[in-house]
Amino acid sequence: MNPKYTPESFNEFGRSFLPGHLGIQITEVSEGRVCAELPVQPHLLAPNGYLHAGSVVTLADTAAGYACVAHLPEGAHSFTTIELKSNHLGTARQGTIAVVATAVHLGRTTQVWDAVVTDKENGKTIALFRCTQMILYPKSA
Repeated sequence: MNPKYTPESFNEFGRSFLPGHLGIQITEVSEGRVCAELPVQPHLLAPNGYLHAGSVVTLADTAAGYACVAHLPEGAHSFTTIELKSNHLGTARQGTIAVVATAVHLGRTTQVWDAVVTDKENGKTIALFRCTQMILYPKSA
């Protein structure tokens, strides 16, 4: 893991992009793990009044993506998500949702991350998420 990546550096990095716009806050960056939170606000809900699945996926994908960046192998400069899947088991209408992304596979060409999204107040699982990232290296001249 690259120690230059911290919750503060990722929060600043994402401030002007979708994670910052939605209100995602990274709370932990450690070996094989990134945690984040998202306060439930009206703009994150679907028209039916429940948390929009896209809001949940964005939280999980952000944690997994930042985790991938923090764990890039030597010589790699970036990544791109090549597959993601989520199972939605619950929802929230208020409070804060939290995610813990953990490494499943940290290879030279791919990484796989699992993320569990929960309701921070009661601990109930809202979604299970898995993504695969392709590691990108500079093109040789």
